[in-house]
Amino acid sequence: MEWIDQACKIECDAIFFPELSLTGYEPVLAHEMGITSDDSLLIPFQQKSNSFNITIGIGAPTIEGDKRQISMLIFQPFKKQIVYSKQLLHEDELAYFVAGNKQERIGVKGVSIVLAICYESMQTSHFELAYLEPFDIYLSSVAKHEVGVSAAHKHFGSLALKHDVTVLMVNAVGNCDNFVAGGQSIAIQPNGKIKTLLDSEQEALLVYDHKVA
Repeated sequence: MEWIDQACKIECDAIFFPELSLTGYEPVLAHEMGITSDDSLLIPFQQKSNSFNITIGIGAPTIEGDKRQISMLIFQPFKKQIVYSKQLLHEDELAYFVAGNKQERIGVKGVSIVLAICYESMQTSHFELAYLEPFDIYLSSVAKHEVGVSAAHKHFGSLALKHDVTVLMVNAVGNCDNFVAGGQSIAIQPNGKIKTLLDSEQEALLVYDHKVA
């Protein structure tokens, strides 16, 4: 909520957080920490979205029957909440989660944003299927270690250049499950070049102005 407040102060139109950001990336604990989309815990996020005209994307393990999904919860001003659940799971996640079955894209002030969560964003098939209907920004919410981050930067740079789109990746920092998240959240321009890059250890707000990129 502190980071959302900072984004509101500088009049950001949207803010997105890393994969499973409400709980941290902890698959073993996901079952006991699962929530539903109408959980009272989420009310303050909708209120903040309404009050400051900001789109908010946060990660959480959501309840799907007796299983859990890796989801991104999207709050937009005075709109029904959108829940996007990761469609392509890494093999290590299959014991704890089930996949979603629907792609989501959102609009923020005329800008079309396709949502992706970590592993699936590294699969070219996910991007290309979404790109059957062109969009402006590919937004990947992840929890990656440092080696994975390096590979992601190269992958996203290639996608941006090939398809003439902006790619944004927001990563966690610090301990996650059995690894240390490598940070380095990034904004990559349609020409494949890095516009903004955070470091690997500090929490920070990466600000990207799509209008002047």
